[in-house]
Formats: sequence, structure tokens, C-alpha cells
Amino acid sequence: MGGSYALLVEGLKVWYGRRQVLRGISFKLPPSSILAVMGPSGSGKSTLLRAINRLLDYVPDARVEGRVEVFGLDVYRENPYRVRRLVGMVFQTPNPFPHMSIYDNVAVGPRLHGLAKSRDELDRIVEWALKAAMLWDEVKDRLHEPPTKLSGGQQQRLSLARALALKPSILLLDEPTANIDPTNARRLEESIRRVAVEDGVTVVMVTHTPQQALRISDYVAFIYEGKLVEFGRTREVALNPSHKLTAMYFRGEL
Repeated sequence: MGGSYALLVEGLKVWYGRRQVLRGISFKLPPSSILAVMGPSGSGKSTLLRAINRLLDYVPDARVEGRVEVFGLDVYRENPYRVRRLVGMVFQTPNPFPHMSIYDNVAVGPRLHGLAKSRDELDRIVEWALKAAMLWDEVKDRLHEPPTKLSGGQQQRLSLARALALKPSILLLDEPTANIDPTNARRLEESIRRVAVEDGVTVVMVTHTPQQALRISDYVAFIYEGKLVEFGRTREVALNPSHKLTAMYFRGEL
């Protein structure tokens, strides 16, 4: 894949029926970086993620205009299944497949996409993904148990491992720590930072927490009422925001 940017979003507009949710979002994100998408509830953050990997295809009244490129690949001119192979997604609520074992939850994607030519190779992918999600040491002796025996935080890290097993170029995270305890949240943050730095995965993460953005992200996109108010390096935006709405949000006033 070509392209000097991992992700390019240009003039992105989204409607649900007659209601416009995104109003011309544009930004460029370099490879191996972490973008924190922030803004009040209802500002369009989750819609932005779903537009990037074409999950809005499943919303009957959704309409998308604009351009989204992943490493130079035009997302809306490409086969959507290929797009979702390149762009992984982890949702706010843990969603492991309950009728599969822990092992099979991680192995299902590589199996379907033919990423492993042998059982040994599949074992290596599963182990790598679980280690990347900082879950391996907790589950290595119980891989054939159902995920329902894991805690909520462990299930969320299993969801992360399942997404990572496909070796995505971009990973989308929709408030992944919102419903888990602080210990698991910090482990998840460490995992996210590690896959960006060590494995070159570009991450776009929705978060409501400025402190979380400061801990792990390289860039911040602040969205308000469907518009991109501010985009820049995290510490620069936090210390010297160029828009009063951004400053109010970081102070907890919005």
C-alpha cells in the first residue's frame, strides 16, 4: 500500500436520514501514531470511527460524502471486506464470542483469512496477539475455556487480541476502557501504546478522558457538534489550545 499518511480524512460528511452528524471532517495522521478523538457526547466521534472502516454500510439510512484513505487506499472505492481486514475495531463493550474458547476467539480471524498455513503458525499468532494485549500470562493455561469465565476487563483485552490477530494496519477503539476497572484499563492503555510503538499499528481511539489522551496519544482531534474544532499534537493542544471550546473541554467545563 502506498501513501505517506496512515490515515487521510478529507471533507467527511455523514447523515443519518436527514440529520447531519459529521460536517466536513479533514485531517491527516502519520503512521505508527495514536490519535485520541475527543468531544462531548453526541458530537460524532463514534460515527467517525464507523465511517473509517465502513461499518455505516450496515446502517440503512446512513449517507457518507468525502474521502477516507488508509495508506493511500481509497476506502470507499475498495471492497469493504478488505477495508475491515486492514482496519480493526474494538468497541466500548467487550464482545467476545461466548460459544468459542479463548483460543478460538483469537484464531477465528486468521483462520477465515488464511493467515496461518499450519497449526503451529496459528498458535504463534494467537500467542503473539494475547501477549500484545497483555493477556497471555493470565490465560495461557486456560485457552480452551469459554471467555465468559474471564472478567470484564480481561474480555475487553481478549477483544483487543482478536482484532490484533488479523495484523491490522489501523486499529479503531471506541472508548475501550469506559466499562472496565482501572487496573485493566491501564493494562489496555499499555497494550495500545506498545502495538503502536513496537508493531507499527496506527491507532484511532475515542476517549472522554483528557488524562487518558495525555498518557498515551500523540495527536488529538477535538470534535464539537460534528465539526473538527482542533487537531494537533496532544501536549500542544492540551497546553495551548487554539480554540476556547477545546480549552473548556480540557478544563472539564464542556
